[in-house]
Amino acid sequence: MTLLLLQMAIVVLTALVCGSLARRLGQASVIGEIVGGILLGPSVFGRFAPHLSSVLFPQQSFGSFEVLSNIGLILFLFLIGAELDYEHLHEQKITATLTSMMSILLPFALAILVAPSLRSRFAPEGVGALPFTLFLGISLSITAFPVLARILEERGLQSTSLGATALMCAAVDDVCAWSLLAVALALIQPEGSTMTISHRLLWLVAYIVGMVCLVRPLGRWLARRWTSPALSYGVFSVILAVVLASAAATEAIGVHPLFGAFLAGLCLPRVKGWQSTLRTRLDVVVSVLLLPLFFALTGMRTRLDLLSGTTIWLWTALVLLVAVVGKMGGAVLASRWTGQPWRYSWALGALLNTRGLVELIVLNIAYKAHVFSPTLFTMLVVMALITTMMTTPILNWLGVGGRNIESRSTPTMRSA
Repeated sequence: MTLLLLQMAIVVLTALVCGSLARRLGQASVIGEIVGGILLGPSVFGRFAPHLSSVLFPQQSFGSFEVLSNIGLILFLFLIGAELDYEHLHEQKITATLTSMMSILLPFALAILVAPSLRSRFAPEGVGALPFTLFLGISLSITAFPVLARILEERGLQSTSLGATALMCAAVDDVCAWSLLAVALALIQPEGSTMTISHRLLWLVAYIVGMVCLVRPLGRWLARRWTSPALSYGVFSVILAVVLASAAATEAIGVHPLFGAFLAGLCLPRVKGWQSTLRTRLDVVVSVLLLPLFFALTGMRTRLDLLSGTTIWLWTALVLLVAVVGKMGGAVLASRWTGQPWRYSWALGALLNTRGLVELIVLNIAYKAHVFSPTLFTMLVVMALITTMMTTPILNWLGVGGRNIESRSTPTMRSA
């Protein structure tokens, strides 16, 4: 217990310092927190102080990190699902719908092209082509909704046409990505599981139908019966119980518990007072204490020393190129097809190219499912960091701020 408490103190302080440095450099704090986790891992701390690293972060202590970080991720994915404003998709619906489709389909198509080569070189033995391709496609097509929302808020874009469209696209991307992730996990036979793939898929469909057709209407009924806009501790406890039960259900099916938490958030009634209270009560514990443990655990798994040699770095560059071309290219083309200006389209593509924390969650799931090798995992972590770090410089180069891009007819928009 003493070691765990000391580890948590080190991780929280490292995340605080690195997050502050990232903000000073004009980046989102999550970038610094991710880098902080890598600094605590074998690539930096373990290399320059191997003895001290083995004392402070022994391999056998990672089990406690795993449990605590999973609880944090369950609550975090629930908050993401609870805050997706999918009912407002009608605003900019043509641009948002087409852009979402293209920013998913193009990266997936490119992932299908490069998957055989990457699988033959970097996949663990015995991984099927379909699960590997699905995980790779999800990794290249996902958008980090919370990081995107933070960037929009910092730049005053959250209430603009660009900001609303980007959030809607990211919301659709997240729903599609987590749905595909659930299917990909259902196609993998967990160790010790006696449930067949077909049975897992049937249980997954039954679970989704039950959440959408039973739990969601019950939530709406409860919201109508509860006349006070405030969220009482009793209702708060019921919501948490539903989230944990939903996560446990998907874990029992053989799909990751994070999918259950995310779907529980989607089914939460859209009551502003409830959403605000949930964010206030959960955000501090999740963001300050539990998520940094996940960053540290990711850092322990990231082996930058595995990216040695020209060949490996060329493959890393190829993965980065495919990720950027697929995500940004799909968004820019779709936005232009709907009549948006070039500057608007490039800004939307840059925003949707943001991956960050959600990407790391997907990569860790793939790593734990033994779909990605440590080398490929590290390559994709590097890709996630670079693509997220690209967003702010691109927006600065485009001159994008709250007053620069409001709509396709903004008179102050400068030519690209």
